[in-house]
Amino acid sequence: MAVSTPQVLDELLRQLSSRARQDADLDPGPQTLIDWLGRQLGAEIALVDRGGTVEASTARFPPAILDSLRPVLTRLSGGQLAAAASQVGAFHVRCEALGRDGPRPVLVVAGPLPLTREALALTSHVGAVIEVVRRARRADGLALRYQRAAARLRLAILAALMTGEPTLARRMTAGAVPPLLDAERLRVHLLRCPPADRGRIIDAHEDASGYHGRGLMVRCPVYDDHLICLLPPDDDAGGADGSGSPAAPLRALVRDNPHYALGISAAVPLPDTARAYDQAHHALAVACHTPERVADYHGRPPLAGLLPRPQALAWARAFLEPIRAAPRLTLDITSLALHFPRSGVARLLDVSRNTVTAHLGRVQDALGLDLQDPRSRAELALALAINDLPSPDGDPVAEPPPTPSVDGLLSTEAAVTWAQAFLQPLLSGTDRAVHRTLRAWVEAGADAQRTARDLGISRTTVRAHLRTAEQLLQRGLLTPGPGIHDLVHAFRIADRAP
Repeated sequence: MAVSTPQVLDELLRQLSSRARQDADLDPGPQTLIDWLGRQLGAEIALVDRGGTVEASTARFPPAILDSLRPVLTRLSGGQLAAAASQVGAFHVRCEALGRDGPRPVLVVAGPLPLTREALALTSHVGAVIEVVRRARRADGLALRYQRAAARLRLAILAALMTGEPTLARRMTAGAVPPLLDAERLRVHLLRCPPADRGRIIDAHEDASGYHGRGLMVRCPVYDDHLICLLPPDDDAGGADGSGSPAAPLRALVRDNPHYALGISAAVPLPDTARAYDQAHHALAVACHTPERVADYHGRPPLAGLLPRPQALAWARAFLEPIRAAPRLTLDITSLALHFPRSGVARLLDVSRNTVTAHLGRVQDALGLDLQDPRSRAELALALAINDLPSPDGDPVAEPPPTPSVDGLLSTEAAVTWAQAFLQPLLSGTDRAVHRTLRAWVEAGADAQRTARDLGISRTTVRAHLRTAEQLLQRGLLTPGPGIHDLVHAFRIADRAP
């Protein structure tokens, strides 16, 4: 068959361009090119990969031809030959190695007649295109694997910071330390956006190192519509041109997209990343109810820091003593389970949900708690928060104070003042219906359905009251975390206050 190589190649390019415009996901891979070449030459064609396996072929290519070509294919793949022609039965066969680096794939053309000069030229041109496509596919595959590895590393860094281990986070980077880990403090920006948008936002700010300038952006492993962005405090304003820190573009995204919202924590030391995340989570709950849909955290001092330090530490250490010798993974799972659902903890630490449940079961048994009960979770969270505080200054050989009860700690003037200030927005900002719903909700184990049944109202009304309370208290209540713990403590203190 006589062919004009330039015109036929022009036709190939026009067809590929036309089909690509019709379908943006079209992949004009080797199979597409081989089928097209087979129609042009009136021949059967196969692409034999470096291992001697047919990678793609026309529908009627006779595989028996390859058995007699094995020695030739080996020499072509190894670089001893560039091309070879032979006759196998009724077929005139042309073999041509593709690319430069061995072992090389081989393009095999089998037809009833020898190829003309134009057909040989067309075969070589299409073979070159096939090799370019294969290289592009390999490059795309490597890029995708790199992106996935970078995403896993960013998630691992976040997990280490969430468990208070910035040194471990640095070790994970194998020397390629992100600038964020050289900062003394950070803020957490928590962006709520459609799940499909998270990858686009991350890719737009990712640099060649797999990080995001001086920041770090991570798909939240727990909530599909959350993007976690960690930034040094001095990067909050972003660059004048919108480059560098993603903080300014994040605010712009919220401004331009009515379904976005952004919560921003206070600046905290790196080991306190979990606290910053909680603050950003509270701020996001507030942002969702404001016209700007952006909110900074302006919460009150945490309860743990207001209690008398020696007595609080004595209680916390006695409370946690049964798990003090537990494996580090158990302690990490326990800490994270106070912030996230169990399935989220499993994804964050890359363990199974059964593993999380088993570790938490051992903690429950050792402490005599029911970690499904928000009151038990709040008490454990308070003990862990107190235990993380620095020891009080004083004489190291002085007699330690007697261990108080938790109710004794929560009866101090500072605790009562904290609880009154915490609950005041509920008393002055509503008709007390929200206050009643919250009390019933805590008593029902934070179960909206049980609360609705106990109060004789709808589940929708319960959730509406919870959303109102989030706005009034500036705390997140609809997901597990410190917002619920603070509410439990405030009610407990208020019930015992004079």
